[in-house]
Amino acid sequence: MTDTWATFGADLHIDPTGSTGLRAGLMHALREAVRTGRLTPGTRLPSSRTLAADLGIARNTVADAYAELVAEGWLTARQGSGTRVARRAEPRPPVSRAPRSRPPRTAPAYSLMPGTPDLATFPRAEWLKAARRALTDAPHDAFGYGDPRGRIELRTVLAEYLARARGVYAAPDRIIVCAGFVHGLMLLGKVLRGRRVREVAVESYGLKIHTRLLTEAGLRIPCLPLDHLGSRTGELHTLRNAGAVLLTPAHQFPTGVPLHPDRRAAAVDWARSTGGLILEDDYDGEFRYDRQPVGALQGLDPERVVYLGTSSKSLAPGLRLGWMVVPRALAAEVAEAKGASDWAPSALDQLTLAEFMASGAYDRHVRSMRLRYRNRRDQLVAALAERAPDIRVSGIAAGLHAVLELPAGTEAEVIRAAAWQGLAVEGLGWFRHPDAGLERDALVIGYGTPTDSAWKGTLEALLRVLT
Repeated sequence: MTDTWATFGADLHIDPTGSTGLRAGLMHALREAVRTGRLTPGTRLPSSRTLAADLGIARNTVADAYAELVAEGWLTARQGSGTRVARRAEPRPPVSRAPRSRPPRTAPAYSLMPGTPDLATFPRAEWLKAARRALTDAPHDAFGYGDPRGRIELRTVLAEYLARARGVYAAPDRIIVCAGFVHGLMLLGKVLRGRRVREVAVESYGLKIHTRLLTEAGLRIPCLPLDHLGSRTGELHTLRNAGAVLLTPAHQFPTGVPLHPDRRAAAVDWARSTGGLILEDDYDGEFRYDRQPVGALQGLDPERVVYLGTSSKSLAPGLRLGWMVVPRALAAEVAEAKGASDWAPSALDQLTLAEFMASGAYDRHVRSMRLRYRNRRDQLVAALAERAPDIRVSGIAAGLHAVLELPAGTEAEVIRAAAWQGLAVEGLGWFRHPDAGLERDALVIGYGTPTDSAWKGTLEALLRVLT
């Protein structure tokens, strides 16, 4: 008899062949499946009627085999619960002869790592309402492969929102939905390489994963110097081979400096005069506290700036939903590059986000989180002023993190001291480009990361480290 599939909720693959008869063959196959761990303890088996029909044998043969295996302790059978693999039949794992290793490090009790919002505040109830409405109203084609640019419903809502909230010139046909910023940067790296771009300038401090993605795309990454006015974009003209530049103009990551208006203009002038592109990472542009939000750089020249946004900070990184607003001349190339990739956000998640934004729930959530994060920032600044007055705090006008300046040469020591307190923190040096100039010693404190219940204890742990 050939291998067959029996179905009871999930398929059961069993081969009862053997010279000793069907019942003995079936019992042997089940024993082996349990003994080797393929059928794990607690697994529910098909009914005798279902398995007999699928294997093409008499039901009594299956029932008798089950009964004997129950008697032997391999299976259990209870009325209303069906036949299951017995718990005590779980095979013992082989004894490892490998030398003993040190126990794994325990997770830190507290975390101020930057780059993550308070995940406990994800608006579950509102998101569930939006998901239900989106699923109810979803057209049939939403369950197909779809447009590589993303669902038109989400692109239409994004075009309205970005124009209203971030000053972006967007039309649905210029928006590409992607699985977060990293995915968008991967696509752009591929397109730029195809356009024979060889260098993409980057800021002297930034995320290593971004620079790694660019280098993996075959692009060199010269860095721009950075000071209290942001990246010195006037020096782009000295980088003769640069065909693009990656900037975080609204709130430089990680230093927190907004790009000065003169330097914004200088970046656009460079792009216009050289035919270059500006890749604008607007990673937390919605969270501004002390003055009016800084509009997107894309508004100065939509045909020379690629705008990249994401829901990772405003909602949660686990959604894997991001977007690009691309120049018209680039839209077809980026869509083609995305169409050939395996990464694509779920159509239902896209429809849910579209409904969530269209209903006003997204705006309400951002306003609520803006107030929450501002309160935390104010508490951090006040506590440091009281208990560690020598620590200067910068980069706090916006975003979810602050930079705490440290005495020269002490960054590594402070990070080790934090680890002893069970506190995870990151130093500014981690984000430094290898070719950057004078190194600063500082901590990059992600005050948006802890939950409300953990915030007080986390702040106290930080103060113990610094005092």
